[in-house]
Amino acid sequence: MSRVWDVPVDDSTRVRDVRVAAEEASACAGLPGPRTATAALVATELATNLLRHADGGRVLINLVEPGRDGTPETSVQIVSLDHGPGIPDIAAAMRDGYTTASSLGAGLGTCRRIANDFDLHSAPGRGTVAVARVGHERAAKGSQGSRPLPGPRVGGVNVPLGRAEHSGDAWSRVYGGDRVTLLLADGLGHGPKAAEASGAAVAELRAVADLPPAEILRRLGRTLRPTRGAAVSVAQLDLTSGQLSFAGVGNVGGRLRTDGIWKPLLSHPGIVGAQAPASVPVQRFPWQEDSLLVLHSDGLPGRWTPPDDGVLLSCDPAVVAVAVLRDAGSAALPVRDDTCVAVLSGGLGSGA
Repeated sequence: MSRVWDVPVDDSTRVRDVRVAAEEASACAGLPGPRTATAALVATELATNLLRHADGGRVLINLVEPGRDGTPETSVQIVSLDHGPGIPDIAAAMRDGYTTASSLGAGLGTCRRIANDFDLHSAPGRGTVAVARVGHERAAKGSQGSRPLPGPRVGGVNVPLGRAEHSGDAWSRVYGGDRVTLLLADGLGHGPKAAEASGAAVAELRAVADLPPAEILRRLGRTLRPTRGAAVSVAQLDLTSGQLSFAGVGNVGGRLRTDGIWKPLLSHPGIVGAQAPASVPVQRFPWQEDSLLVLHSDGLPGRWTPPDDGVLLSCDPAVVAVAVLRDAGSAALPVRDDTCVAVLSGGLGSGA
């Protein structure tokens, strides 16, 4: 099930809560002591920055699966987001050792250096999003976590309703040979039973990711029958043909950006595992160097506005996902359901 630590950072006492959450997530991921300390330091610094520079915000911590670099272990993903004034000089803020009087003395630059992956986006008047991932082993000496491997990248964010321990939504991706398969599942309702359904879909994906999207949905229909069922969308990028295939069932959606134009991706009515249709239409699109795909559950407002900030769109996909989530709502407009956003971006290079 999708475990999430969702901590509002509105006063100094919450900084400790963020640190404890990072330590708990590290224990769940099986991180060794030194990497647990790293995750705690990064989380604490990000929370402190929220209070110092944005008058508060939110920290989300969850576990992320192994990526395409071959690393088998689960990592801890730490996200901070706010609706503050933004960072006026990002280059200065990202310099190693740059800090403020009220911080721990680590600074964003040090967070970037000690995390396995780190990326940040900030815009005046809109706020700042930062994403750090901490794995079992420290990043290679001299590396900067924000330097991506070539080829397509995937990232996401998952937020439970009412800061529950588990989200009824889940996402996952599988890199296999010449294709990348991305799945997003929204278990019917919310709470533990919804999390059981979406978790079953994620667990099955690795066994069926070599199949085309419509067949994946059919196989998931059998897998999810013992559960209450889920809305599921599947996107598969073929690196050889440069084609993206999409199929979805239920109240999950997506949008594809190519040549600066956003296109909606529509799912077929039904519930995977309960009332799935006999056949599911598959939409196919050419994938280009500038293409970007956003999949989301119905926790995201239906009329959300896709981002067109070129700097943001070039960021780590998880940063894009968090920015989409942040900009679709506000403190005055809380989400009414679990919310999950997953993003696929990048060119067709296979990478290392």
